[in-house]
This record gives sequence, C-alpha cells and structure tokens, in this order.
Amino acid sequence: MFTDRMTDVVSLQESLERHGFIAERSLAATLLLTMEMRRPLLLEGEAGVGKTEVAKALARLSNTRLIRLQCYEGLDTHSALYEWNYQRQLLAIKLLEQDARPVSDKEQDIFSERYLLKRPLLEAITTMPAPVLLIDEVDRTDEAFEAYLLELLSDFQMSIPELGVIRASERPLVILTSNGTREISDALRRRCLYQYVDYPSFDKELLIVRTRAPDVPAKLALQVVEFVQAVRQMDIQKKPGIAETLDWASALLRLGVSAIEPNGAERIVDSLSALVKTREDRAGLTRPVVEKLAAAC
Repeated sequence: MFTDRMTDVVSLQESLERHGFIAERSLAATLLLTMEMRRPLLLEGEAGVGKTEVAKALARLSNTRLIRLQCYEGLDTHSALYEWNYQRQLLAIKLLEQDARPVSDKEQDIFSERYLLKRPLLEAITTMPAPVLLIDEVDRTDEAFEAYLLELLSDFQMSIPELGVIRASERPLVILTSNGTREISDALRRRCLYQYVDYPSFDKELLIVRTRAPDVPAKLALQVVEFVQAVRQMDIQKKPGIAETLDWASALLRLGVSAIEPNGAERIVDSLSALVKTREDRAGLTRPVVEKLAAAC
C-alpha cells in the first residue's frame, strides 16, 4: 500500500510536469491529498514563489475551470459572494405594478436566481463540473472576512437570506494562498491542509526554465538560474520570483545575449528591468556588481 501511494505521488508529479508545472515530492503529495480528501489547501510563502501557479496547474490537470478570488484590503462579502442586480430588480418592480398577484408572490419573483449576480465564491459552489477555486492572497483581507469563509470551507454551502442555503453539488478544489503579511486565524488553518512554498532550489528552477522557456539555450538557462539565485542572496527589498526569472531569460534573448559573461555586463544591465522591480534594488545592481555576479556564473 505504501509503495502504491508513493507511485501515485510520482505519477502526479509527472502529470503536473506535462502540464508545465514542476512540483517537488512534498507538494505533489499534499496536492494528492487535496484532490482525494477534497480539503482546502493553504499555500504560504513569499510572493513570487509560484503559489498561484499551483492552482492554475491543478485546473489544467483536472481539465476544469479556474475561478479566482483576488483578495485585497477592504474586500467585502458582496464582492466575494453575491450581489443582487438592483437595476434589473427595479425594472421588474415597475413591470409588476400592474400584476394582480399577492405581494409575497411578486417578492419571490424579484428575489430569484435570475436577478442574482454570482461572485467567485458562490460561482465556485454552483459550477459543474466542480472547478478549482483560488482564493489568492487571503492574508490581505481581515479576520471578519475570514469568518465568512468558514461556512464555505467547512460545509461548502452558503446562506442567502432571500433564497436559503445553497449547497455545492460537488466540492470544488480550493487553493488559498498567503504571502504572510498577516497571521491567518487558527479556525481557518484547521479547515485546510497546509504547505509552505519556498523559493525553488537550483535544480528545480533550472528545470522550470527548461520547461517553460525551451527556446533558451542550455548554457544560458544554467547561467540565468545561477545569476538569479545569487541575486536572491543579496540584501534587496524584493527578491525576484520565478516569473521574473522567466521574464529575464526572455529579455536576454531579445537583447541578443547568448551567454552571461563579465565583458557583456552592459547588455545585462540593460535587461535588469525584467528582473528587479524596485528603484533601490536596481540601484544596488551596479555594473561592477553585475560583472562580479556574471564572473561567478
């Protein structure tokens, strides 16, 4: 049984790789549990390590729709759950003025699903086949909003006063991501499986570049990863993520850079807009620094 389970994990890794996502064994094992147990998965880690890509890859693998709720400070339930289409309701009320039916019957018409605007959370539990629901950067919301998530993540149902309780026919796969800007409540954590996602190792990042950017020559791909991994060790404000690595590899190709060498530092400096994203970090990567990093590649 243990051997069969490990085979399943390796098989999932291979399937994810065919869909363009490189997952280490621990993440693949957690995703396998997420799919089989239908438990939400909380992915925590620095921005840029590929947490959002996990949900995208899972949707591709499952051949289902990805529904994304992008969280932000001040996100309210109406934006995340549902809203009533007030304009259409007002128009319907006008049209029903001459209707002789009882008021209660008219209210049932006005507060029916045809006037309901489904936002991501409601859409996720009413979509068939079951989608992948990505609740991205949940740490940007407040504890009050987390409380609204508890019913959804516990029972996959939602209460709408005018309609009653709406339950999912089939549980969606739920991925929550957090950049760690705020501590997530214990109540929310208890409802989720958990995985910390770190910056990729050298070998993993090299495999990502070769998979996602096959046009990059093997030598340049190796040097790009060496350079980026060295930059991450510097005292900088925003460490480049995997997306920046891929963008920078593409930028180097477009500038005609076939190898990272000290004597080509000028063109490397010209390409850094794809790699570093703050003024301070850009100022710290001076030509002498770039030459030193290039020489080590």
